[in-house]
Amino acid sequence: MSDMPNKATGQPSAHSRRAFLRTAGLAAGGAALGGGVARGATPDPLITEVQPWAMFLGEGVDATPYGMPIHFEDHVVRRNVEWLTADPVSSINFTPIHALEGTITPQGCAFERHHSGAIELSKEDYRLMITGLVERPLVFTYGDLTRMPRITRTAFCECAANSGMEWGGAQLNAVQFTHGMIHNMEYTGVSLRTLLNEAGVKPEGTWIYVEGADASSNGRSIPMEKALDDCMIAFHANGEALRMEHGYPVRLVVPGWEGNLWVKWLRRIGVHDGPIESREETSKYTDLLPEGRARKWTWEMHAKSVITSPSPQMPISHGPGPMVISGLAWTGRGKIDRVDVSIDGGMNWQTARLAGEPGSKALTRFYLDHIWDGEPMFLQSRAIDETGYVQPSKDQLRAIRGVNSIYHNNGIQTWYVNARGEAENVEVS
Repeated sequence: MSDMPNKATGQPSAHSRRAFLRTAGLAAGGAALGGGVARGATPDPLITEVQPWAMFLGEGVDATPYGMPIHFEDHVVRRNVEWLTADPVSSINFTPIHALEGTITPQGCAFERHHSGAIELSKEDYRLMITGLVERPLVFTYGDLTRMPRITRTAFCECAANSGMEWGGAQLNAVQFTHGMIHNMEYTGVSLRTLLNEAGVKPEGTWIYVEGADASSNGRSIPMEKALDDCMIAFHANGEALRMEHGYPVRLVVPGWEGNLWVKWLRRIGVHDGPIESREETSKYTDLLPEGRARKWTWEMHAKSVITSPSPQMPISHGPGPMVISGLAWTGRGKIDRVDVSIDGGMNWQTARLAGEPGSKALTRFYLDHIWDGEPMFLQSRAIDETGYVQPSKDQLRAIRGVNSIYHNNGIQTWYVNARGEAENVEVS
């Protein structure tokens, strides 16, 4: 029988999989499948004896009208870095990407960024106005928006400062804190193009300025070309209403561009003949270069990836033998084309397996099936997108942009995994 992959599916045959497991067992010292992947004939009381959960009735269907995670998973939560900002009202927390699988981020785990705290705004009180260089200034209620042609798309939202604390070197020993300013959700709403067409943009209207209803009046300028391309006014995420912290009842979605543009509690869209040059696009969200100049309008998020397991929060607990190296990749330029993984700090690379067809401007999950021999590893991942852009090393980035910025750090991340399976944030030169 052949060990070649199945020609129809491209997947290994059953015999090939068995051969992999036999090899894995040998690599782990001859134990069946190695490292406790499966147990032999020794009786296991968790199977042979009746357990407490099988002796009594469980909870009824009305115990939790809105389902919540089981308490065994109560460690899977957003976390804040207390010293990062003066007050949590204008701050950020981090998605537990190390503990999630697939690509969709549950709303309850998706990172938050607030400039003046999350506000309560009801659907009944919600209004969205379009003003400026338009033929017909308009005001929409929430109900008006829901009557318009609806679209659904999945997109990642990444803070421009994601990984920003790593510009000067390895700082935080957790993937949640180095890369957790990101989430990926399925949004439902109305195309921004639909609303702008309804208002009738005048020829001289080449930019829009979007503003939120919170006390910070957070606002950003966006070129009209992007506004008419793939931006949307969203009122649902992952099939349910937006959470308060994500802009309930309405937020802007700007696929592939930095999260600061994704204005929450969206209240106003002004059409103008140029950018507004607001606080959030002059004193903030610009990239300071070595000679003192600052790059502006660096909206697009370039190709990036990170291994989430193993990582400092997800050590290898089973010892040598078969394991799965897993992570996430994304690009604001479209789709991920390939992800490479290195176990020796970038000296050699293997192509990872992508979990399904990559979505445009959405997270992509990758896997590398590996047999660990118990020796230390320097784990890295490198994303390549459909435009041919290759994720750079941190040294390549610093050679061009220095270390003054905190934004748009998409450099390759390194985890050192020791012989005990523990991972640490390091850099290799």
